[in-house]
Amino acid sequence: MMRLSLVAAGVVLALASGAVAQPSADPTEPAFRALYKELVETNTTLSSGDCTVAAAQIATRLKAVGYAEPDVRVFTAPGHPKEGGLLATLHGTDPSAKAILLLAHLDVVEAKRADWTRDPFTLVEEGGYFYGRGTMDDKAMAAVIADLLIRYKQQGFTPRRDIKLALTCGEENGGLAFDGAEWLVKQHKDWIDAEFALNEGADGRLDDTGKRSYLGIQAGEKVYQDFRLEATNPGGHSSLPRPDNAIYHIANALGRLAIFDFPIQLSDTTKAYFTRTAGLVGGDPAKAMLALVANPADKQADAIVSRDPVWHSMLRTTCVATLLEGGHAANALPQRAAANVNCRIFPGMSVAQVQATLTTVISDPKVSITAVGDLAPTPPAPPLTDKVLGPAEAVAHQMWPGVPVLPMMSTGATDGSYLNAGGIPTYGLTGMFSDRSLGNIHGLNEHISVQSLMEGREYLFRVVKLYANAK
Repeated sequence: MMRLSLVAAGVVLALASGAVAQPSADPTEPAFRALYKELVETNTTLSSGDCTVAAAQIATRLKAVGYAEPDVRVFTAPGHPKEGGLLATLHGTDPSAKAILLLAHLDVVEAKRADWTRDPFTLVEEGGYFYGRGTMDDKAMAAVIADLLIRYKQQGFTPRRDIKLALTCGEENGGLAFDGAEWLVKQHKDWIDAEFALNEGADGRLDDTGKRSYLGIQAGEKVYQDFRLEATNPGGHSSLPRPDNAIYHIANALGRLAIFDFPIQLSDTTKAYFTRTAGLVGGDPAKAMLALVANPADKQADAIVSRDPVWHSMLRTTCVATLLEGGHAANALPQRAAANVNCRIFPGMSVAQVQATLTTVISDPKVSITAVGDLAPTPPAPPLTDKVLGPAEAVAHQMWPGVPVLPMMSTGATDGSYLNAGGIPTYGLTGMFSDRSLGNIHGLNEHISVQSLMEGREYLFRVVKLYANAK
């Protein structure tokens, strides 16, 4: 992105927000801003975008700073010319040391211009925030890790172990279309194989006053799986109703599901999360968290902790109705009714176990329960060892003294599920902070704090160096 002169920039920002931004002391920041701008302004939606174009743009930047042709590869899978990705490698000095992998996705959620205050595919900096589709999810991470490899090359940094970069397409399609990370794991794992990977999945949290509460590091994530509930019936004239009604069967099934909670499950990660969070929140929630860590069957403690929907979801598998359909005419008994139930499965619990539980809870032979699409892999959470946690904490304490690093399990799902299932332990670590809105990712006017993005850029630059040189 071309930079305005300092005087002109000051005038523009003063008019926009009443304050003049201070120029960065980092001489590499303008190049990063240009990369980030180009990436955000390249449409990579499934409907009308092109991830391959975005991958090629970053490949050009890597080659421009000295990466050799064999070490930078834009790849596409057969039949998916616009859903390509990028692989790059900064070689290390020790061939016996297994690589580390940096992963991000290039694709973004759909964005309808008419609904947005600003053009979703024009990067806008306003009031201390960057606005645009993908500014946070996940082009912030993609830009940062691509820029990281560029700066390492420019500095002449040679790590002990290889640092691999994988920017893929398809994470946002909900498993309904091609996913580049899944394809790489299944078809070309050797291209990305690593001792462990860093990915999105956890950031830092700001409290309501803007103060940093904690920095998250994800070890484990829930797995996304949809189920279709369906009831069929011969139907008939609506003037002759009978109890055997397809809509009633689905309604009753969803009513039973609505009052059901899967039992609590705890991993090493969530035990650490609730133990450390107890020290931050205090009061009855803290007591309840510690009680659950000691005894997951404590119903009273569960009731207190589960008042928070995030904590409730971190404790268990969840399944919720998200779509309904039914009937064919206003004056006819329904011949078919159906619902989509979206489940987020606790690491290590199988899809078959969830389906069996739904069958028991719904307890109606007239309602069929079918997993939608390919069955998702359900790997256990990767171990959060000192080898991973230590460098993350060390750099966090350098940059933000007193801010704790909090082990977390993501209640959503990322491409990390495919890597974990393929034997590449994958951790979420960004060094970026956000408030409770999470930058309104997937929603209107998605945004990220300029300060947060720049701090995340510096954080990952430092921490990846530690990982890459570790013995």
